[in-house]
Amino acid sequence: MPDLSLERSLTGIVVGVDEVGRGPLAGPVVAAAVIIDPATLPAELAERLDDSKKLSAAKRQHLDQLVRAHCHFAIAEASVAEIDRLNILKATFLAMQRAVAGLGRAIDHALVDGNRPPPLPCPVTCVVGGDGKSLSIAAASVVAKEYRDRLMRDLDVQFPGYGWAKNAGYGTKAHLEALRRLGPTPHHRISFAPVAQFELM
Repeated sequence: MPDLSLERSLTGIVVGVDEVGRGPLAGPVVAAAVIIDPATLPAELAERLDDSKKLSAAKRQHLDQLVRAHCHFAIAEASVAEIDRLNILKATFLAMQRAVAGLGRAIDHALVDGNRPPPLPCPVTCVVGGDGKSLSIAAASVVAKEYRDRLMRDLDVQFPGYGWAKNAGYGTKAHLEALRRLGPTPHHRISFAPVAQFELM
C-alpha cells in the first residue's frame, strides 16, 4: 500500500504526478498533480488510497471525492491533436507540465510515476510503480482516472457505437470492430496504428 515515506524524505512542497490514457486509441491523455498535507489528511484516505487500477469503480469514485475535498490538486489534458503532432510521450509530459502549473504555487519536488522524468520547473524523482508506493501519486492516479473516465462517458453520448463508456477509448475487440464499421471520429488518435488505416469521418 502507498504511504507518505517518499514525500517525508524530501523537503518543502512535494507534489505527486500521474497520468492516465497513454494507451487508448481515442481521447486525450490526462495528468493530475496532487499535494497532500499530512496535517489535514483524513485517516480514510491514508488507509484506502491505492493504485487506481486496483480499486473498484465505487471505491475510486469515493476516494476521488475525498482527494478533491482534502488535497490541493490540478488536472490537465493534452489533446488528440497534440498527441498526433508531438507523439504520446511528449504529449504526456505536456499534460503533466500543465497539471503542475495548474497548482498555482511553487513546488520544491515532484514525485512522478514511471521511469522518464518530464521537464518540470522543480527537481523530479521518477518512481516506477509509484501509484502503489507514494500516497500523493496514488491520489493523482485516482483523480486523473476518474476525470478521464467521465470525459469518455460524455464523448460516448456524442459518438455512440464505440463503447467508450466501458472501454475508455482502449482498443478492445468491440472498439476495433466499431472502427472498421463506423470509421474514426475526430477524437481518435490517427497517429496510432490501429486507427491510421481508416479515414476520418
